[in-house]
Amino acid sequence: MQATLCKIRTGAPVCLEEAIMANFDTLRYTKIPLIHGSGAIPAVGFGTLIPDRLATGRATKAALEVGFRHLDCAERYRNEDAVGDAVQVVINAGMIRREDIFVTTKLWNTNHRPERVKSAIDASLRRLGLDYIDCYLIHTPFAFQPGDEQDPRDGRGQVIYDNEVTLIETWHALERLVDDGRCKAIGLSDVTLEKVQEVITAARIKPAVVQVESHPYLPEWELLDFCREQGIVLLAFAALGHGMSPNVLNDPVITGIAERISKTPAQVALAWAVQRGTAFLTTSTKHTYIQENFEISALPEDAMREIRESIRLNVRFNDVVKTGVPGFISRAREVPSPGSAADVP
Repeated sequence: MQATLCKIRTGAPVCLEEAIMANFDTLRYTKIPLIHGSGAIPAVGFGTLIPDRLATGRATKAALEVGFRHLDCAERYRNEDAVGDAVQVVINAGMIRREDIFVTTKLWNTNHRPERVKSAIDASLRRLGLDYIDCYLIHTPFAFQPGDEQDPRDGRGQVIYDNEVTLIETWHALERLVDDGRCKAIGLSDVTLEKVQEVITAARIKPAVVQVESHPYLPEWELLDFCREQGIVLLAFAALGHGMSPNVLNDPVITGIAERISKTPAQVALAWAVQRGTAFLTTSTKHTYIQENFEISALPEDAMREIRESIRLNVRFNDVVKTGVPGFISRAREVPSPGSAADVP
């Protein structure tokens, strides 16, 4: 089954093509149906990997006020409580309801053993101040030595992996979380196509979401096509390429389109992500960038075609899919170019 892109207008779902033709400003409200769980996931998402907790709270509150309705969190980020506090402030102010927000969080590598999974999500629920998670992801398919140390290392500084548990055993533990209502949907993160196929073969409940690095320099077309066939939402982190070199936002194809349609390079890259059928995550601590990243508009078809056909550079900025080791927290930074935004998974 191929997921159908929808937007919400006066309470009724409208296909993306119709929405674009009716009003170019509707793209930001696109929702993508889920094969199980909370109905649909907002395609425009705000990531919360922000090292400073105070900045996390301010940025999360700003994102919700601007219009973001999808928050991406993780046990690993060590700031779920700051996100939860910001959510409660906005809810208590009467601006939104809990059911208006789609909250994703993730099981960290040290909690892959089935007996640790339930306590891990319960701890996330407490920190976030929520009764349920909309989507719970296995952060990476790599199991680390269980314990309180998130980054266990041996005497040589090498990661200590856990060979006593399989990814499929962890997945079955997540399925039981859906059964008991702790989360509405489950999925995978930082995975290869082969790992997704492995889980689907053994799953009772298929992944609803697969979160991977994806941007114009790493479009992941093969994985996206497979996800479409399975009805799985591909959720792109680093949708602006981390602000690393080579910088996606400085690509002449992206900047040329931005100039032609009077948008910023960031808005072009993010609109491209939604129009090709993915959800995306972007992160910033600056209000102007947060607002810019939400206020995307549909690209002309010739621009979509140009991005696909003219950008040949292929770059993966994050090697977490090979090791399970994130290594990106210290890299989190604002993109210095005007009108762009920092982006971290």
